[in-house]
Amino acid sequence: MASAITQAKEQMAKSVEATKENFSGIRTGRANPGLLNGLTVDYYGVPTPIKSVASIGVPEPRTLSVTPYDASQANAVEKAIRDSDLGVSPRRDGNVIRITMPELTEDRRREYVKLAKTKAEDGKVAVRNIRRKAKEEIDRSVKDGEIGEDEGDRLLKELDKLTRQVTDQLDELFETKRSEIMEV
Repeated sequence: MASAITQAKEQMAKSVEATKENFSGIRTGRANPGLLNGLTVDYYGVPTPIKSVASIGVPEPRTLSVTPYDASQANAVEKAIRDSDLGVSPRRDGNVIRITMPELTEDRRREYVKLAKTKAEDGKVAVRNIRRKAKEEIDRSVKDGEIGEDEGDRLLKELDKLTRQVTDQLDELFETKRSEIMEV
């Protein structure tokens, strides 16, 4: 029955990783290659992730440079960036596309903090759902007589401890992201 705890631990770790990935798409005062993760380029008629068709670098704190592997696709990459909801204007310099991130206003920073809070809450909801499923499995095992009540209680305490650790970890991630966003 410890497999229910092990399985819950693995799923919760995946939820934490998914939350980290969601956080990488939220702008801060600095340029971050993760901002372009969700963008797709029309690569010969096929929607392709931008990181599959170009290398992304950070030459300066507020600048991203995107260099397409195939020079003939520079226009498609530039168009994908311009059409995105990032609110940036890409500049072409030969094959290299430079993106300068504008300064964030105080209101915009607050909006991004709210967005990060929502993503952190989504992660916590996923963790609580994983906990609920594992608890149901443990309760069912106790009811069916596969394990004793004492063992079931011990497993539930272990599950609660794990859930608390993961939600605390998500809170720490949110606080880190919040301080990054609010940093001027």
